[in-house]
Amino acid sequence: MRAIIISKVAGLCSATMFLIASPLHADSPLVRVAINDAAVPTPPASVISAVPAAIAPPSAPVYQPMGQGLASYYGRELIGARTASGQRYDPAALTAAHRKLPMGSRVQVTNPATGQSVIVTINDRGPFHGNRIIDLSQAAARQLGLERAGSGMVSLAVEADD
Repeated sequence: MRAIIISKVAGLCSATMFLIASPLHADSPLVRVAINDAAVPTPPASVISAVPAAIAPPSAPVYQPMGQGLASYYGRELIGARTASGQRYDPAALTAAHRKLPMGSRVQVTNPATGQSVIVTINDRGPFHGNRIIDLSQAAARQLGLERAGSGMVSLAVEADD
């Protein structure tokens, strides 16, 4: 019985395809060497369908316009202070304060004068003075070209829920 099994395994091995990869490079292409092509059996449909389909990359987020207004950015005196979300203010993070948007909302802020945009995450409440609609972190203001002026007109668009 053992001899029959060994001979059947040897027969299957000689009729299958071997994959040979270069031991020098993990990313080198695989080389297929077919031995006795005519004897290679076609796998059943159930095996073919078990292979997962290619996973599509996630689609880009959609942003809904919210309007325009004046933006400013947090001063240096607030570095390390707790925000309304409980996080500490980090001038290097892309965050912002808004009066009504839920914490964690992602907002695309665009400087219409330059066309520069940045995506910020709402983690605080404000601004509470003047006619400003959003307070940006220093990094966000820098990316929009507002750091020198201290404030400027921006347009806002909030990330739509799926």
